[in-house]
Amino acid sequence: MEFGLNESQLLLRDNARKFFAGECPMEEVRRLMETETAYDQALWAKMVEQGYTGIIFPEEYGGVGLGKVELILLMEEAGRALLPGPLFSTVALAGSVLDATATPEQKKRYLAPICSGHARSTVAMLEAGASWHPADVQMSSASGKLTGEKLFVPDAKVADFLIVVARDGVFVVDAKAAGIEVQPMEAMDLTRKLYSVRFSGTPAERLGDAVGLARALDVATAALVAEIVGAMQRTLDLTVEYAKMRKQFGKPIGMFQAVQHQCADMYLETESARSAAYYAAWALEENAPDAAVAISIAKMYASDAGRTVGNRGIQIHGGMGFTWENDLHLYYRRAKASETALGDSTFHRERIARLVIDSTATSVQSA
Repeated sequence: MEFGLNESQLLLRDNARKFFAGECPMEEVRRLMETETAYDQALWAKMVEQGYTGIIFPEEYGGVGLGKVELILLMEEAGRALLPGPLFSTVALAGSVLDATATPEQKKRYLAPICSGHARSTVAMLEAGASWHPADVQMSSASGKLTGEKLFVPDAKVADFLIVVARDGVFVVDAKAAGIEVQPMEAMDLTRKLYSVRFSGTPAERLGDAVGLARALDVATAALVAEIVGAMQRTLDLTVEYAKMRKQFGKPIGMFQAVQHQCADMYLETESARSAAYYAAWALEENAPDAAVAISIAKMYASDAGRTVGNRGIQIHGGMGFTWENDLHLYYRRAKASETALGDSTFHRERIARLVIDSTATSVQSA
């Protein structure tokens, strides 16, 4: 199969790259990561004007109505710029869950404000001892109220409402509802703040159908892989630039074969992760039979490759790579945080095995 981006997709990618470079340079990234929430209303408003908050959602709810490949291109550029704030958690994560599980009336109330930029959201799923598999969630509702604690919830402090995954369904909770407590948690990635959210008899609204949750998480996972790819590409660019400039024994270190091999491996891993991400997005958009497997393959590979590319970049930079003034360690932090988000490589290897075994069993039964 030959895969190539069409003219409109290339235009979207190039415009996104220019937008993030102009509106969110590294000086702005560093400024925002020092704030409590890493969120800036002015930057958010500009992204709304570009249509980024409604990029994949239906036009009837104020969205742009583009496909999953367009989302991946946008998130790749966001990853390249190390974009702070709730774009991923609101659009790729919470928005995808709403689009897949909410009723039309609920979409008007919750998805439409996301598309218009008037609301921000996130998904609360992980619990102590739980994995990213929805079946492992223990929290349940009682008479439309939630009690328990969710951990590592991204951007919860700036969310207007939270999507809560419980054992007996998916719920929407107003961020200002009674019985909800949000506390910051230590985060590897300083540009994406994490929180614990405790519910104490908090009123919640059940979304229409939780069957679509798995597909929504696949969309979010593909977007996260694209972010990782963008960060890998920027890490490679910074490393090659440094290798051309830094001299030892009177010549640039990029002339030494050992450094060249490291850079070549970084390039190979970056391009391989990009190919996996693009195919996964295409498979989702086309409802291909192997879409779920493609998503897990992409995340499995990107989780490991993102860390490896970061390691190689740090090694080539030497002591400089660990200094606060060098931007490389910020990309490494993002890679480490994204490695485990929505399932690490071990989680997705096991998921691939389950999917393959289930598919084989179904084929045998059909025969």
